[in-house]
Amino acid sequence: MRVLVTGGAGFIGSHVVDRLLHTGHSVAVLDNLSTGSLRNLAPALAHINFVEGNILDESLVEQMVRDSDAVFHLAAAVGVGHIVQNPLNALITNVRGAENVIGTATALDKRLLVASTSEIYGKTTKMPMSEDDDRVLGSTTIARWGYSTAKAIDEHLALAHAQTGHRVSVVRYFNSFGPRLDPRGYGSVVANLMRQALANEPLTVHGDGQQTRCFTYVADTVDCTIRAGLDDRAVGRVFNVGNDHETTILDLAKQIIDVTGSHSPISYLSYEARYGKGFEDTLRRVPDVARARDELGFVAAVGLREGLQRTLAWWRDTYT
Repeated sequence: MRVLVTGGAGFIGSHVVDRLLHTGHSVAVLDNLSTGSLRNLAPALAHINFVEGNILDESLVEQMVRDSDAVFHLAAAVGVGHIVQNPLNALITNVRGAENVIGTATALDKRLLVASTSEIYGKTTKMPMSEDDDRVLGSTTIARWGYSTAKAIDEHLALAHAQTGHRVSVVRYFNSFGPRLDPRGYGSVVANLMRQALANEPLTVHGDGQQTRCFTYVADTVDCTIRAGLDDRAVGRVFNVGNDHETTILDLAKQIIDVTGSHSPISYLSYEARYGKGFEDTLRRVPDVARARDELGFVAAVGLREGLQRTLAWWRDTYT
C-alpha cells in the first residue's frame, strides 16, 4: 500500500515509517519539523517521499492524501510544556490541522488511523482506564486541559466519519518511550530524566513522585498502531495502546539512575514552579489493555527495565 504518515519525522512517527517500509509498503511523510527531526528518518530517508510542510496547508494535504491508500495521522502539537506555553498554537494544530487531514482522508475514501492520547481521560480516578469510560477534566482556565479537549474533538470527528461508513480507527498512546526520544524531553519524562542522569545532574521529580504512569516501549506502540491502522477489525474502534504495568515517577527516576550508573541525586520540584499557578496533574494513569488484546491480538512485549536499557544503548550511540 501507499501510506502517508503525518508527523512521520517525530519520535513515534519515524518508527511507524520504519515498520511500514520493513513490511513492504510505500511511504510518504508530511512533517513541519517543529518537534520532529530528519535524523529520526535517516535510515528511511532514501526510501520515502519526505515533504516538509504543515497539516494546516489544505492543498498540500489534499495532494498527499490523494496519492495514498492509507493515512496514519500522527502530527500534533505535543508535550505538556509546549501546550501550556503556547495553548493557541496547540489548539489550532490539534483541531484545525486534524480536521483537515481527517476530512480530506474520508472525502477521498482512504483508510485512516488517528493517533490520540491517554490525556483524553483527564483526571478520572477510575482505574484501569477503558476506552468507553467517562472523561473528567478541569476548568477551561487551565491550559493543559485544552490538549485533552482538542484530541477529543479529533476523536469525535474520526468516529463520526466512521459511523457514516468510512474506514477510520483511533489509538490512544500511554507514555511511549525508546530510541529517538528528543533529548530536550519536550514530551517525555523518560527523556528528561535520562538526560539528567547521564550528565550526573539532579533528576527532577515533580510533586512527591508518587504519581504513577504506565510506560510503553516504542516497538510495542508501533506494533499496535500498525494493527489498528491496517486491520479491518479495527475500523470504527478506539484502542488504548500501552503496557499496564504501573510505576511511580520516583521509582522510574531510581531505575534510570541504576540503569545509567549515574551518581545523580533526586530533586523535587513543585508543579507550580515548573508550569505556573493552577497546573493540575493526574495521580494515576493505567490503561485497560483488554480491547487491543482481544480484538487485535496485541500484548506489550517489552518491560520497563529492558526498554530503558535499549533506550540507553541508543542514546550513548547517538550522543556520545
